[in-house]
Amino acid sequence: MRTIVWARKLAQSRFLRFGVVGAGGFVVNEAALWVMIAGVHLDRYLAQIPAFFVAVTFTWWGNRMLTFREHAAQANLLAEWGKFAAANGLGGIANYATYVTLLRFAPFPVNIPYIALLAGTFVGLIFNFTLSKRFVFRAAP
Repeated sequence: MRTIVWARKLAQSRFLRFGVVGAGGFVVNEAALWVMIAGVHLDRYLAQIPAFFVAVTFTWWGNRMLTFREHAAQANLLAEWGKFAAANGLGGIANYATYVTLLRFAPFPVNIPYIALLAGTFVGLIFNFTLSKRFVFRAAP
């Protein structure tokens, strides 16, 4: 019964759907960060930059298909992705600033890159939702 209630709330709440897509984006970001650090051998500061672009592409697609489907672009997907990436850049900057600050100044275990990324993700969530709703996936005037 609780699953049904949660599923209804998810279906009705754009913010919850955005959060579900964002949770998937977090997993994608963590995996990309790991690849950049362990596979490509980028340092832990630089590695988050390409990992962010992988995650922003994943979340753009998820949000256009689940969260803001009725307002998704029908034609120019590249332009929509660009607007989404730009709008979420502010959240990305807040995310990255939190990440770097925790790496440099927080005690163990908060300064572990994967934990610092989790904290940054929460900081960026509010910025990203608001700008996506108002700038990228808004109803046509």
